[in-house]
Amino acid sequence: MGKMCFSLVIILLLGILNVGKAEIYIVTVEGEPVVSYKGGIDGFEATAAEFDEKIDTTSELVTSYAQHLEKKHDMLLALLFDRGTYKKIYSYRHLINGFAAHISHEQAEILRQAPGVKSVERDWKVRRLTTHTPQFLGLPTGVWPTGGGFDRAGEDIVIGFIDSGIYPHHPSFASHNTEPYGPLPKYRGKCEVDPNTKKDYCNGKIIGAQHFAEAAKAAGSFNPAIDFDSPLDGDGHGSHTAAIAAGNNGIPVRMHGFEFGRASGMAPRARIAVYKALYRLFGGFVADVVAAIEQAVHDGVDILNLSVGPNSPPATTKTTFLNPFDATLLSAVKAGVFVAQAAGNGGPFPKTLLSYSPWIASVAAAVDDRRYKNHLTLGNGKILPGIGLSPSTHPNRTFTMVAANDVLLDSSVMKYSPADCQRPEVLNKHLVEGNILLCGYSFNFVVGTASIKKVAETAKALGAAGFVLAVENASPGTKFDPVPVSIPGILITDVSMSMELVNYYNITTSRDWTGRVKSFKSTGSIGNGLRPILHKSAPQVAIFSARGPNVKDYSFQDADLLKPDILAPGSLIWAAWAPNGTDEANYCGEGFAMISGTSMAAPHIAGIAALIKQHHPHWSPAAIKSALMTTSSTIDRAERPLQAQQYSGSETLTLVPATPFDYGSGHVNPRAALDPGLIFDAGYQDYLGFLCTVPGIDAHEIKTFMHSPCNYTLGHPSNFNSPSIAVSHLVGTRIITRTVTNVAEEETYVVTARMAPEVAIETNPPAMTLRHGTSRKFTVTLTVRSVTGAYSFGEVLLKGSRGHKVRIPVAAMGYDR
Repeated sequence: MGKMCFSLVIILLLGILNVGKAEIYIVTVEGEPVVSYKGGIDGFEATAAEFDEKIDTTSELVTSYAQHLEKKHDMLLALLFDRGTYKKIYSYRHLINGFAAHISHEQAEILRQAPGVKSVERDWKVRRLTTHTPQFLGLPTGVWPTGGGFDRAGEDIVIGFIDSGIYPHHPSFASHNTEPYGPLPKYRGKCEVDPNTKKDYCNGKIIGAQHFAEAAKAAGSFNPAIDFDSPLDGDGHGSHTAAIAAGNNGIPVRMHGFEFGRASGMAPRARIAVYKALYRLFGGFVADVVAAIEQAVHDGVDILNLSVGPNSPPATTKTTFLNPFDATLLSAVKAGVFVAQAAGNGGPFPKTLLSYSPWIASVAAAVDDRRYKNHLTLGNGKILPGIGLSPSTHPNRTFTMVAANDVLLDSSVMKYSPADCQRPEVLNKHLVEGNILLCGYSFNFVVGTASIKKVAETAKALGAAGFVLAVENASPGTKFDPVPVSIPGILITDVSMSMELVNYYNITTSRDWTGRVKSFKSTGSIGNGLRPILHKSAPQVAIFSARGPNVKDYSFQDADLLKPDILAPGSLIWAAWAPNGTDEANYCGEGFAMISGTSMAAPHIAGIAALIKQHHPHWSPAAIKSALMTTSSTIDRAERPLQAQQYSGSETLTLVPATPFDYGSGHVNPRAALDPGLIFDAGYQDYLGFLCTVPGIDAHEIKTFMHSPCNYTLGHPSNFNSPSIAVSHLVGTRIITRTVTNVAEEETYVVTARMAPEVAIETNPPAMTLRHGTSRKFTVTLTVRSVTGAYSFGEVLLKGSRGHKVRIPVAAMGYDR
């Protein structure tokens, strides 16, 4: 296994590029896709649902119309080009009408000019962006009992994962220890068969498993030896996200003989449908991802988890909201599917979000209350803090410390960078045995060619009592995560503390005139780092979590739509891993991994959305998103306002007051989300109205992607019925409207608002009474008081007489003209 664990970064640096003449293009053509076809073509009746709801894709109407669209795609290509000069890769029929083809630049130009062709875009790449979090979020006591306990939580809800596949033999996905899963007629996905074992990937818990790699193959990026031409996870990432959302409850997380708690998904009884479209070395291609989303919606998933996003705002379209990726997701939402997407990992810098559209729940990542800390005690009494998920050295004993550079077998091996402690064969076992081995944390660890796992293996092979890794210079933004190891070990991350260690070692070590060590006199002991410390200052916004404000176009102009939407745990999350997964060198060959990213936050929301869908099966995706957002929390466990991790100076981590551009509406509160009182609902027409109102947007471009004309406008994008308000360019006074719908019993709500002093805020009416199922409009008036060149933040609060609290964040930047 060890040799397989190359770093993703190194491979990317080598730039495996297939620079041929032909490239993959995504082409959209005239004519409605299944989801929005209202009739009008002889012999084909309407397939669009009256309201935003699921379409029966098995019906004769739908299959015949879908075949009709595919025939038209084939005819268009056959008319324009000679057979053998092009390759159609996918036909898109359900969510968008078009196809992906492997064609030359010249052929793309011919297609652009062809009648009936709306857009021709070159494919672009995307990248992939838990034991304790169910307890941290209060699920076992607050949510699961209401759904019949953990063994019923998420029952009959299907979550689709567009990711790197799944490792089906993992205990988190096993079905033999649970009550049998019956058939689920509403889901029509299929289970591919493993080409080697001839067994399929499904077991009742995993209900569908398919893979999409045609674009990757056409581009020459696909390597079947490591990418697996099947739904098998060749990376680890897909297994991890599936387990966070829907893994079995109570699975012991064991590594190196230690147990780190028991893992559980948010909705442990939900079904998992796998749509593999991401691969280890190159990420994925939008043509494959769009095909996977199409298939997932066609198959009948309820929730879609996307721990994937573009590398930057798409340059091919004028606006971030209109591209084949987001347009496909809008059609998925029209078909009744809730979409959770990772916000991106470009934080803590502003405008780093990679999830833009109002129909998507964009998820930021939080650090939860669990921290792993350890310490090294030196012979001079100094205690140096560090991180290391390891047992302690023998209690009440100190051990001699030896530096890797001082125990080399042969000075000629310097070319191997021996201080990294990656190769036991270059170090002298007699000098290391029974002692603590000191190693240096070099750039090799940053790029992934060296790993802490390998340091531990080296120390163990040489019989060391433990190891210390010292960080002597850190580049700004280096993220240090604790790694579980089988022997005592610690990473000293603070450069000044590492220097204290080095100085102590140098003072106590005597050398001859050549610099060779005569005697090692420095001593130390390593503490027990296996037990987490629970902090009150949680949650916090993680340093890497992408930040707003949201952007509406490629020139990074601010959008009048607040993003991210919500915050969920995404730092140091324990969950299932594929033993052949090589995404993280420290977990190569392991069954579990503890990793960080907004990729880990999105499936928390996908799983909690499944629990809401189970309770409220007829709620729209917007209603589920609203319930999650309006009930979220902006205070931490210590009852203080949420804080965000930020850099101060070059590299030190500090905490600053968080804003809605860091956390959206706040940190998810699953128990409150089941009973939100009021919801801000929205459907396809509302999203269309939003698009038609974005300044500078091209109505022709909207018709291209949405197959609908701009018949009405919201006046301003900030009038879109979102559970948040953002105005990027506030001049004078603006009146914003919102509509709430009561999903509980009759209740009277008092409406209040507060805002930073630079912008005045008023709401009207001051109170309103709503019966169950009724809707009411209210207005929020914002007025510029002083121009500061920065955003002002506030909130609107609707307080119900029965105890419901509905809160929406407000962000506005004032201008004098």
